[in-house]
Amino acid sequence: METIILGLDIGGTKTAVVVGDRAGRVYERVQFATRPERGFEPTFAELCAHIGRVGEHAAGAGRAARMISVAIGGPLEIERGVIHSPPNLPGWDDVPLKALLEKRLNLPVYVEHDGNAGALAEWYFGAARGARNVIFLTMGTGFGGGLILNGQLYRGTCDLAGEVGHLRLAEAGPVGFGKTGSWEGFCAGAGIARLAAERFPGRWREGEVTARQIAELARSGDGDALVVLREVARYLGRGLAILLDVLNPEVIVIGSLAVRLGELLLAPAREEMAREALPAAVAACRVVPAALGEHLGDVASLCAAIQALGGP
Repeated sequence: METIILGLDIGGTKTAVVVGDRAGRVYERVQFATRPERGFEPTFAELCAHIGRVGEHAAGAGRAARMISVAIGGPLEIERGVIHSPPNLPGWDDVPLKALLEKRLNLPVYVEHDGNAGALAEWYFGAARGARNVIFLTMGTGFGGGLILNGQLYRGTCDLAGEVGHLRLAEAGPVGFGKTGSWEGFCAGAGIARLAAERFPGRWREGEVTARQIAELARSGDGDALVVLREVARYLGRGLAILLDVLNPEVIVIGSLAVRLGELLLAPAREEMAREALPAAVAACRVVPAALGEHLGDVASLCAAIQALGGP
């Protein structure tokens, strides 16, 4: 009998509610704009309304969910499911999300950092299958990571392992994760938009341009967009070199923007990484886009529960 899971992929730009199973198959899906500027309560109310509709439809098709699985950005306490002010979800301050969902839905709830969930998804079903030392990078609205070390998910002492977006790579640069010149500032979606506005203020204004637009322009050969993208790739590569020298992984999988931009972003990032990291570490590691592509978030949303069940 299938173990049916209701997955929640809660991001700063969009939130998805999916119905899937332990094998990573997704049967139903609905998406809505998160609009975090509203604060927690209105977003939670809309989330629960979508959960109710999707869950009822799935149950009518013989796929009643037995548990809830959540992927969401940190910082958070994973076991307790308490969310502590993620930079992409302003107003989500010390939110006991797990307890609120369990009370509302009367089902067991499992919560995981979205970086960890992405790492598990690509390890179970994607580009990192069979590997023992894996780094996953989100590279979406925010910039976080997940670590599989020696064949096990590594969360750290207080669930903060993988918060690589907080690393400072330069004294000056876009602000991300509350820090000037952070990796998130240079390489997250919001940071790339800020970088474009800083480098070309006569063309783009902050708040009026998006990383998606910059990516589309770069793919079309736009010179200004390519200048921005080359700077993003340079800092991406420098951050990757730090991870290689510290953790010596066999594969680094990057989601979202790396999937959309492919070698336009990854080739120069690998070149910078090779200049900065130990040669043996570079030779031992593949840097690849997420194999699950645009479906990564949906599959990752199921992985807190899949991990709690002991894997697929």
